[in-house]
Amino acid sequence: MKETYWGYWIIMLGVFVVVIMMLISSVTTQNTQDYYLIKEVTEAAMVDAVNYGYYRKYGELKIDREKFIESFIRRFAENVSFNTYEISFYDIYEAPPKVSVKVSSKSKSFTIAGDQTSFDIVNKVDAILELMVPEKASDN
Repeated sequence: MKETYWGYWIIMLGVFVVVIMMLISSVTTQNTQDYYLIKEVTEAAMVDAVNYGYYRKYGELKIDREKFIESFIRRFAENVSFNTYEISFYDIYEAPPKVSVKVSSKSKSFTIAGDQTSFDIVNKVDAILELMVPEKASDN
């Protein structure tokens, strides 16, 4: 009879460990996906916001601040639901193009053994847009 109770306790411990691992795995997977999404959306929004008239006139890259924010929010909203994210923009420089974006995600609350726990994840991305101009061929 004593060995049977030990077997039940080991099974319960295994189930508890599997549940905890599933909760942690879903949070870390979501964080990785959010980071790469923010990185790609930031790059695409910066390219969308390039002021081509300024580039043609002066030969330097410049982005439009409002167009960048609009494009970022539109592209980000196409891929996620906004009820769990808070977006903050820091240091948006138009020339040379540099942006800093912070996205905070509010995760679901988990109740474990009567304690309610939630994981709030913050991703920060700094991006600089560069222009790679090929060198002019010499006469040699």
